Amino acid sequence: MRLSRMVTLPAAALGIVLVFVAGNILLRPPAPLIIEAGFDRPSISPNADGADDIAVFDYRLSRPATISLSLFSEEGGRFYFRERQARDDGEYSVLFSGVVDGFVHEGETVYGQIERRLIPNGNYSWLLEAEADDGASMSESGTLLVERGDTPLPIMSEFTVSPNVFSPNQDGVADRVSINVYLEKDVERLDVYLVGTDGVRIPISARVEERQYGEAGRHLFDYEGGIDLGVDPPPDGTYRVVALAQDLVGQRIRVEGELTIVTGGKPFAEIKPQAPGVDVAFGVQPFAEKWFSNADSLGVPLPQPEDSLSLAYSQQITVPLGDVLVFRLTVENYGPVPIRTSGPAPGTVYQQDQLAGTLGFFDESGAWRVGVQCETSISSFPYRWAIARDDILQAAYDEASENTYRYLAPGERAVVWGGIRMTEVKARNPQNCWAGLIHEDVAISLRNNHVGMRSIMIVDPQGGAAS
Repeated sequence: MRLSRMVTLPAAALGIVLVFVAGNILLRPPAPLIIEAGFDRPSISPNADGADDIAVFDYRLSRPATISLSLFSEEGGRFYFRERQARDDGEYSVLFSGVVDGFVHEGETVYGQIERRLIPNGNYSWLLEAEADDGASMSESGTLLVERGDTPLPIMSEFTVSPNVFSPNQDGVADRVSINVYLEKDVERLDVYLVGTDGVRIPISARVEERQYGEAGRHLFDYEGGIDLGVDPPPDGTYRVVALAQDLVGQRIRVEGELTIVTGGKPFAEIKPQAPGVDVAFGVQPFAEKWFSNADSLGVPLPQPEDSLSLAYSQQITVPLGDVLVFRLTVENYGPVPIRTSGPAPGTVYQQDQLAGTLGFFDESGAWRVGVQCETSISSFPYRWAIARDDILQAAYDEASENTYRYLAPGERAVVWGGIRMTEVKARNPQNCWAGLIHEDVAISLRNNHVGMRSIMIVDPQGGAAS
């Protein structure tokens, strides 16, 4: 029987392929899984002196495999350098400085988690194990001497986070976190950062100080949530605070703490117009002795002016000597966080030669106050008033300082008013007076400075105005 040409040609081709494959198998059998492996030198001295600190381990695989590289001490301890890691076929070179995955000696207690550690000095047997996808396995072994290693760990004997709850909103209360790290030896790297639930790292910068970066001793990290740089702080929540110390030979220790952010955000407030074209309403009232205040006692508050807008449009306001220059304005918190304020309360009347400190109200970092300044004020410090009365403000108790602070809530508005009794005719007459918002020890907002400027003429009914 004669076969057709359509059948014989494919059969002949298949036969040729089979003969070629069989010939290759007979003449060139499959290569071993590990073709070669070994260190480039018999010993290392990992002490960062630049001589024999590192050995190169070379190996070559004939096909993809999962590999492990470990070292066995003479006492029987096993140290993994690579553990069950996938590799494709090909050549590989890895630097080995004697540093392996972290371990703890029997009976040893270490503060923190050892991530990478130098194996002790001694003679070791190394073992490279490979397992292919088809289940085939192979190993290669040899020896390596480790001597004169710099074995002390980069211990951080102190790690504190204080306070562990803070509110980065520039109100002067728990605005900053101090993180203390004490290094027992010089290190190559010292990193401190936050980690949120999303796993993103937020770095924290070290405070500038005399101690050099990585030098043994105490290091201070100051964290304010980034708000001082004009950026939004991380969202409210609980974060891990991580410190990593790594020495010159690659040993690495990790310590962790916890930090909770509450009421974080940039504060914003402004003086709102009270009527079209009117930011600050000024007026004049005769002085009443019941309004007099000093450090020993505060007088009765001046009643809130209800009709001072009648003078708001006047370009010049005349104040008889001994009478009170009265103002009224409205402040709005348009930011995402409460703004803290402090006295004296609206309605307080100053004598012309008094300041807030004269009445016992000193500067408070982070507090917001309304300020009124005139060109002939006795100093560059304006007369100051709290943003609102206590009955309008929220109150919050701070356990660390054992103080109760008062806040204007986001979206809230408050009317602020007060007076300055003019008791002296100054050389510059008339003079300009204006209002502004003061964020103490933080900023005087440009958009809230020199608001509602008016020309004020002080006159002495007995002797007229100064020339």
